[in-house]
Amino acid sequence: MSEATQARQFGEGPLSRIAALVYTLLVIELNLLVAVLPGVVPLVLLDRDASNLPLVAACALPLGPALSAALYALHRRSRDITEIKPAAAFWRGYRMNLSGVLRVWVPWLAFLTVVGVNLAYFSATNVPGWWAVLLVLIALAAALWMANALVITSLFVFRAVDIARLATYFLLKRPGVTLGNAGVLVTAAAVTYAASEAALALAGSILAMILLLTCRPMITEVHEEFVA
Repeated sequence: MSEATQARQFGEGPLSRIAALVYTLLVIELNLLVAVLPGVVPLVLLDRDASNLPLVAACALPLGPALSAALYALHRRSRDITEIKPAAAFWRGYRMNLSGVLRVWVPWLAFLTVVGVNLAYFSATNVPGWWAVLLVLIALAAALWMANALVITSLFVFRAVDIARLATYFLLKRPGVTLGNAGVLVTAAAVTYAASEAALALAGSILAMILLLTCRPMITEVHEEFVA
């Protein structure tokens, strides 16, 4: 048996694939932490007070491009342990998607900040109580929209306006994807509430992989219907 055949069999076995996945997740997680470190450090030090919401949004700015790079690297990972280069893929995705992600990430963060401030000081207003419920639903819809937009802009090249339209379109077109993304968001919120933002960052690569899995039908349809 030739050396090439032995290397091919080693790289294609089930144990090798599992090892490749674990290695990829660990390397991507490490690079994701490096990318979000400028925001995570001050975020952990902030008090959980409504007055700090604008600062929280500012600290979350690096998270969008970092998640996008993780999605890009995971989507293009090799199953062959002899050929994986997750760090190179992560930073290639970071550079490629940086401007596109920020075009949707920054307005979304600004919008959520406004909604969060309104909810935090809702008792000081004279508006009906149902308005708070409406704001919560709007925030949830915006978060689900952002999940779609983040995946699309990480894996495809579209104008920002087309990304916004596609993300909105798939909210209703693919209810299974929307429900799966809701589960990811609830999990992320639960981890943050029970532990801290740092704990969420430590699970970033796993959450990115789950997000890719839930969005697989949407990714397939975008590729087949909207990519020439």
